[in-house]
Amino acid sequence: MTEPIASVQISRFQPADEAGVIEVILPIQQAEFGIAITAADQPDLRAIGEFYQHGCGDFWVAKVDGQVVGTLGLKDIGEGRAALRKMFVAQGYRGAGFGTASRLLATLLAAARERGVRQILLGTTAQFLAAHRFYEKHGFVEVLKADLPASFPLMAVDSKFYALNLA
Repeated sequence: MTEPIASVQISRFQPADEAGVIEVILPIQQAEFGIAITAADQPDLRAIGEFYQHGCGDFWVAKVDGQVVGTLGLKDIGEGRAALRKMFVAQGYRGAGFGTASRLLATLLAAARERGVRQILLGTTAQFLAAHRFYEKHGFVEVLKADLPASFPLMAVDSKFYALNLA
């Protein structure tokens, strides 16, 4: 049986969360979506503080009983822009009944607005169809790769890109 929604807590990433973040992200990438990617291919996973938590950026985790069940990063890419990265929710904590993804995104958007971010960009893979629907439902619009700023951190697996204007 899964935990009730009230037990999902959103908090700012702390170094002690690193193993939990990796334990959520890798199985989703590898087992659910068949993407041949490892933690070594994603150096940001072992340097979350340095990679995300500066400028207007940050990183949040969703936890149930102290266990990481969701992740979301915001990377400052300059000029009032930020990249949304590493949005993952463990399978047992997805859906409206928990609101984990929506709560993570709401936390990120509130922080981005407070920090003066004007535009949030993201890249995702063609396989993440539920993610496409989620982002579109929350106001993100598809953009062309060619329209991304040079500072956008491209991932080799990303093939679909979105933007959300906050200002």
